[in-house]
Amino acid sequence: MTRMIEGIAGLKALVGEHLGYSPYTEITQEQVNTFADATGDHQWIHIDVERATAGPFGGPIAHGYLTLSLGPMLSPQIFAVTGISMGVNYGAGKVRFPSPVPVGSKLRLGATLQSVEDVAGGAQVTMEFVFEVEGAAKPSCVAEVIFRYYE
Repeated sequence: MTRMIEGIAGLKALVGEHLGYSPYTEITQEQVNTFADATGDHQWIHIDVERATAGPFGGPIAHGYLTLSLGPMLSPQIFAVTGISMGVNYGAGKVRFPSPVPVGSKLRLGATLQSVEDVAGGAQVTMEFVFEVEGAAKPSCVAEVIFRYYE
């Protein structure tokens, strides 16, 4: 269930808290192929199923940036900020891809609110997003993501 956060004051009250997890979503070869077409990254480890099966991961894996790009789909399943006029993606700090996301695996997102800083008209919010493959020992992506919320 989505956690509702009331405005910038509500965000400030949650600094340091883990906000929860999204449900798992399956990563399909169709998603990977569509992402490859959109970005021009057609490396065989992602799109050539036969060759990837004989490769180092035993099958095709999702692009790291595909994993990161699922944040806007998965994060609203964890939290929503109400009482604001607008929220925008502002950028990212450190991003790492410690382990692969095999095609056919299930992926979820966990979010921790790291900081809230006042900016003109609103606040800059930094969160840690951790993407996890079901059953994997290490996360697949750990990213510091930055949002701006305006009143």
